This record gives sequence, C-alpha cells and structure tokens, in this order.
Amino acid sequence: MHRAFKIFTLLACLILIFPISESQSQQDIRLGINSLSKGGFSQVADKVAQLSRTGDIKLVPVFEALAEGNLYTRKADEIVFMGKEGGNVLHLTDAVTGAPAGEGTKVDFERIKVNNNLRRAVRTAIGALTLLSPDREVRFQAANSVFSSPSEDALELLESAIQSERDVIVKTVMEQARAAALVKSDRSVAEKRAAVKILSQRGDRNALAILSATQTSAEGELRTDIDNAIKELQTAQALWDAGQNVWYGLSLGSVLLLAAIGLAITFGVMGIINMAHGEMVMLGAYTTFIVQEIIRSSYPGLFDWSLIIALPIAFGVTGLIGLIIERGIIRFLYGRPLETLLATWGVSLMLQQGVRSIFGPSNREVGNPSWMSGGFELGGMTLTYNRMWIVVFSAGVFVMLLFLLKRSRFGLQMRAVTQNRRMASSMGIKTPWVDAFTFALGSGIAGIAGVALSQIDNVSPNLGQSYIIDSFMVVVFGGVGNLWGTLVGALSLGIVNKLLEPYTGAVLGKILILVLIILFIQRRPRGLFALKGRAVET
Repeated sequence: MHRAFKIFTLLACLILIFPISESQSQQDIRLGINSLSKGGFSQVADKVAQLSRTGDIKLVPVFEALAEGNLYTRKADEIVFMGKEGGNVLHLTDAVTGAPAGEGTKVDFERIKVNNNLRRAVRTAIGALTLLSPDREVRFQAANSVFSSPSEDALELLESAIQSERDVIVKTVMEQARAAALVKSDRSVAEKRAAVKILSQRGDRNALAILSATQTSAEGELRTDIDNAIKELQTAQALWDAGQNVWYGLSLGSVLLLAAIGLAITFGVMGIINMAHGEMVMLGAYTTFIVQEIIRSSYPGLFDWSLIIALPIAFGVTGLIGLIIERGIIRFLYGRPLETLLATWGVSLMLQQGVRSIFGPSNREVGNPSWMSGGFELGGMTLTYNRMWIVVFSAGVFVMLLFLLKRSRFGLQMRAVTQNRRMASSMGIKTPWVDAFTFALGSGIAGIAGVALSQIDNVSPNLGQSYIIDSFMVVVFGGVGNLWGTLVGALSLGIVNKLLEPYTGAVLGKILILVLIILFIQRRPRGLFALKGRAVET
C-alpha cells in the first residue's frame, strides 16, 4: 500500500511537471519572438540565430513571415504577431501557437523591417530548422539553403541532422553545407582543411564562391589547400562552361533547324526565295496562342495537351496558306527570281500587318505545359526542359521528313523534280502540283516550328523576322535542298555562335559567322552537301 502510494505520488508529480515545462518553453520562445521588434538589423539577425538553436520547427512560419514583411508588433504591449493586410485591417495570427488572434487596425501595429542581410540570416535559420523535417524533399531543400548561406550558427544542427540522416543524397548535401559553414567558422585548421576537400569535390560555382570568399583570411597550409582547390574548381568550371555553351549551341541549332528545314525544301525543289517563310513561323506561334486561349476558357484540364493539339492545327493552317500563296502568286513568277522575292516580301508585310491588326502589336502570352517547365542540373550545367524538348522535337521532325523524302511516292517525285524537272515532267509527274504541295509542306513545317518557338521566344508579329536571315544562311551553308546539309549547317552555326559569344559578344559573333560563310561559299558555292543531278549541274 505504501509502495503504491509512492508510485501514485511520482506519477502525479510528473503530470504536473511536464505541462509546466512545456508552458515555460513556449514562454521563452514567445519572449524571443517579441524581442525581434527591438534593435537594429544585425541585432535582430543574432536573435533569429539564437531562436533557431532551439530546434523548434514551429518557428519556421514566424521566420517566413519576417522575411516577407508580415511580422508586426502591437504598439500597446510590444507583442509580436504574424499578420496579413486587408485594407486598413490586419488579420492576426499568434506567433507561437499559430492560432487566429483576431483583427486589428494597421495604425495600432508596426511592421518589423528587414534588409537583405537579415533575410539571409532568416533563410539560414529556416534551413537549419527544417533539416530535421520528416519530409525528404524539405530536408534536401533545407540543406541546399544552408549551403547557399553558410553560418557557424547552423553547425550544431547540421551535425545532429547528419547523424540521423539515412538518405545518401541528402546526407551528402548536408555534409557539403557543414563544410561551407566550417570554412567560415573558428574551428580547428584540421577541420577546415577537411571541409575544403569536401567543397573541392562538389565542384560547382557555389563551392568556388565560398572558397574564394575565405581565401584572403586563410593562412599557412589552409591557404595552400584553398588555392589548390580554387585552381581545380576553375579548371573544372571552364570545362563545364564550354559544355554549357555547346548545349546552348545545340538548342540554338535545333531552333534554326526547325525554322530552316521547310525553307530548305521549298528553296531546294522550287528555287524560290520565299521572304514570307518567317511569317509562316509566326502564324504557327499565333495558332498556338489561339488554341491555348480556347483551352484556358473552355477546357482548362487539357492545358498540358495544348501543344500536342496545336501541332496538327498549325501545320494545317500554315500549309493551306502556303498552298494559296503558291497557287495565287508564285506559280505566275517562276523563272523570275527578283519578282518572286519582291512578291513574297510583300506577302510577308501583309501577313505581319494583318496579325498586328487582329492581335495588336504587343507580345502575346503562350504558356508552358508542366512537362516543359523548369529544368535540372547535370554536373555544372543547367538544362531546361523546354530547350530539351525542342531538341527532341527537331530530331523527330527531321526523321519524319527524311522518311517522307526517301520512302514515300511524294518524296520520290520531289527528288525527281529537284534533280531534273524536264525529265520528271516527261515521265508523267505533274510538276506544278509537286511544286504546290512542296511549298505547302515547307509552310506547314514552318508552322509547327512556330509552335515550338512559342515556348522560348516572344510571340509577336515580328517573330519570323528574327529567324529568316539565319534560316537562309543555314540552307546556303548546308547545301540547297539537302536535309542532311541543313541539319549539319544548323547545328554547326548554332554551336559556333554560342562558342564565340563569350569572347566577341552576340552582334560581333553573328558578323564573324556571316563573314566565315561568305568565305566558305567562295570555295564551295553549293554548300557542304551539294545536290547532284543533271538539272542541278547544268
């Protein structure tokens, strides 16, 4: 009986102690939050760091509100609340419990001000607090956040998080964040040298920036390690930069291929200098805009399919317009290149003005589907999904056209007309209709190029003018009428252009490329891959 009484007494004490302890903890945090309204920016940053050491995840919304300018102190009693403005009224939330705390007039409260240094301190604190989150993605983002803004104050929480972390990737980022904080701390030289090695292995620009920032203050063996690591990172970064430029060149080359491949067909088969080709690209982009507007207003659930839906529509619209232009104007001007050039230029001006009258001169918004938004890191390079899908799409269009030209009856007739028009006509091929449908095909391909370009460029009446000159350069350089030549020409010009830009600038780079093409054409007038045939060679 006596023993049972002792156990009961002990349990009663524990029940009483724990609520008091919890209440005391909340009271300490409340006092810390209320103190954020006092002192300068650096003092508030120190208080944020002190609060983050408690490891209380409930502080994250408070810090987020502080960074966003949504933390207020009540003038009457200096109690801090989270608040959202609604006219002259503040909708208040208790900073500790997160419970609604009623409303108040803005004149009775004062916003706690922040600057960039304080925001960085807040981001570091939020990162440190979320390192122990049960959500793997939250921990990963937190580790990256701490790495981006390293602070000695986060070391204790980082070391605790590393010990409990089971995900290999997240743990690696946490160790890198710890290394970034170590090199800026007052820890031992041995720990800092080990941290320098970890940062060197990471090998990106952020690691290089952290090491460069600590280079001047380091001494002895640590300074030597940092100098060597910086040299290695600079060499590796130069290689990654070259790779990034090659990727940009490939994506630019894919854009040029899309814009030029239809022109290569019409110019190669018909010998027509079509100055309205860029407007077909523009009409394809506006078709995408119209399709997306209809989907947004009537079928919002299909938005991710908007580009798939727009592709055949853009091909049909621009192909039909191309057929009308060929039958209505161009067929009367064969053999008269100057008149054809002027006529198609006039058509391009009419199409531009028509679009400008209907849609206005300003840019139109064409959205990115979710599968074309964002990007990912590959080593030291950044690859965006929209560019990646355009590269894939360009390759797909090229393969389909190659199959059409090599394996279909229409492709056989096109090649026959290209190589010897008179002989093809004597064999029963209706060369006028081959010309008409070839022009329609080239225009249709320009239309689907516009669908793709709407994802990376401004959709405006002048969209096509940005690509018409480059398209002609690609066609002439690669070889008139040769798809393989167009492919090689587009990718070559894209890569060379992007490799020259860091050294010459965009404008001078284009001028140099134009000069190089002129010199090349002097030696090979028919381009890289010249078509062979009796009509061509005569």
